[in-house]
Amino acid sequence: MGKVNHQSHQHNAISGKNLLISIILNIVITLSQVIGGFISGSLALLSDALHNFTDVVSLVISYIANRLSKQKASTHRTFGYKRAEIIAAFINGVTLVVIAILLIIESVKRFLEPHEIASELVIWLSLLGIIANGLSVFILKKDADKNINMRSAYLHLLTDMLASVAVFIGGLLMKYYQVYWVDSLLTFIIAVYLVYVGFDLLKESTKMLMLFTPDSVDVKAVARAVHQIPKVNKLHHIHIWCLNDDEMHLEAHLDFKENIDLYEFNHILHQIEELLKTDFGINHVNIQPEFKKDDPKDFIVQD
Repeated sequence: MGKVNHQSHQHNAISGKNLLISIILNIVITLSQVIGGFISGSLALLSDALHNFTDVVSLVISYIANRLSKQKASTHRTFGYKRAEIIAAFINGVTLVVIAILLIIESVKRFLEPHEIASELVIWLSLLGIIANGLSVFILKKDADKNINMRSAYLHLLTDMLASVAVFIGGLLMKYYQVYWVDSLLTFIIAVYLVYVGFDLLKESTKMLMLFTPDSVDVKAVARAVHQIPKVNKLHHIHIWCLNDDEMHLEAHLDFKENIDLYEFNHILHQIEELLKTDFGINHVNIQPEFKKDDPKDFIVQD
């Protein structure tokens, strides 16, 4: 158990350091692109700067959540701040969608009234965005595979890198072909993609906040597996949810065929815990034992 905790703290420390580096890089990009966007008149560059600013905000939120998640549990906070990172992911999902909608509205307006743009500045600043965001994406990629908060930060940065690539291509088209409407078109495409990834992140974090059963778990399959254990009659009043990316909990009532003693119950409970962890990834189990108790025996009961 001690070893697992050590690895968790080490992961949090690495995640926090990587987030801090990404925050600094994005502050530099944002300031450069805001100045460059106003000088050049490029909406795509300004939209990229706006998205970069939301990156800074989202990364700061993710960093704070990452720090909070290390706080120990107490009598007032029995789970500590383990769900802080899910809240951060939810907020980041909302900001992605809101910013995207604003960009879509602005891109349509600018498409109807195109402006001449100083493409040379757009090209160089978009290159800066590609390099800096590319570095941030690289250092957060490993953490993004393990944690929804880090994944939300990673998605912000990945979409911004793609946005910078699109702005760079647009800058080249404007410089050599004077196709200025492409600036608005690229902004629209970037925004639509942001809606797509933001909504997906929002949906996933909402499911976790609402304590929905994870998509990977079939409640009836869990019950059938437990029913195979000798002396077990019926698993019911089942609740399965994710506390965070690392902990999946099961809470249920368990009816027995016989009036067993506590020592035997402990032995059966150990079998159930091993089964649920190995076959379903459920690593926190809370079972209420029963024998001939007069209550509903349905899998799911409205409490």
